[in-house]
Amino acid sequence: MSGIITDNLGRSSGLVKAAAGGGKIGQVVTVQNLDQESTSSSSWVEISDLSVSITPTATSSKIWIVSSLTVGWEQAQIMFRLMRDSTAIAVGTGVGNRTAASFSTGREITGLQYTAYPHAFTWLDEPSTVSAVAYTWQWDTATGTTYLNSTDDDSDNKYYCRTPSSITVMEVLA
Repeated sequence: MSGIITDNLGRSSGLVKAAAGGGKIGQVVTVQNLDQESTSSSSWVEISDLSVSITPTATSSKIWIVSSLTVGWEQAQIMFRLMRDSTAIAVGTGVGNRTAASFSTGREITGLQYTAYPHAFTWLDEPSTVSAVAYTWQWDTATGTTYLNSTDDDSDNKYYCRTPSSITVMEVLA
């Protein structure tokens, strides 16, 4: 195949025509957290040392958030929500007693305390500002204790792991 890819040819062949001037990544900022952290809080609390700030260059820019949280627990139900400054974003609609969250995980099975589970999350945000915005995670544990970057049983044994978590933000230019 040679020549210019038209819209119709691009759709039928699986190729995508590049957008004129938009869709390029302007900047990338990331933070990684290697420390173990835990919570038993039954209300929303911020995950420490997992906050990243970016200053968009235009109000039309979007921010692409890519995050990975590694979580360990035993007999716990955990909810997470992504925050832009003090506003929860990327959450469902809380109806009745249901909590608006970005995602949740957990189990009520004992004996599985030896695994830290990775959770990948991505979201395209539209902050409509040229001021600095900070993105962070909050968590809420309905029951039990939840651990970031480690298994529930953190004994000094080669079968128990320590893991990283991260949050990366990228400015997508309009």
